[in-house]
Amino acid sequence: MTSADAPGATLSHLDSATRGLVRAAAVLASGTEEDVRAELHQASTHTPHEWIEELLLQTYLFAGFPRALNGTREWRRIVGKPTAAPSQPIGDGDLKSRGERTCALVYGGMYDRLRGNIRDLHPLFDEWMIVEGYGKVLSRPGLDLGRRELCIVAACAATGQDRQLQSHLQGARNVGVSEQVIGESLVSLRKL
Repeated sequence: MTSADAPGATLSHLDSATRGLVRAAAVLASGTEEDVRAELHQASTHTPHEWIEELLLQTYLFAGFPRALNGTREWRRIVGKPTAAPSQPIGDGDLKSRGERTCALVYGGMYDRLRGNIRDLHPLFDEWMIVEGYGKVLSRPGLDLGRRELCIVAACAATGQDRQLQSHLQGARNVGVSEQVIGESLVSLRKL
């Protein structure tokens, strides 16, 4: 899988690069600065740096800006400046349509129900989820949607967000991550 727009692509094997990325996601969401430093250092040896950059950018969605900023600060101590130039800005309309497509891939047959449930909580949450979360962040190139979902699963598992965990476990399946990879990813978190 190479793109957020790659429906039907599968992730059927948990390689060491993906395992390192998933473990880093969990530690970024719940670990101490020392834990984050150690896990990012370990991941830097076998996980593509572009993937880690993308993980750090998406961390604010699931763990907040403070953890995303602190994790990125630790990462900069390891690798220095960003490994890739920021992508070109795109208009809000493009973000919305990209977000809707990506969210629909993740939620499959539950997409319309999700949108209604989120709108019922607050209409702005629905807009932010689509434009900010799925459009601006999770649809970015640089990390495929299956690995992004595994990182979300890891962050939710590490922080005890069970409702979101269940949704994103299904989301990982919906975008082509095998049950074996999901299980192995969760097992890799037990050693943290």
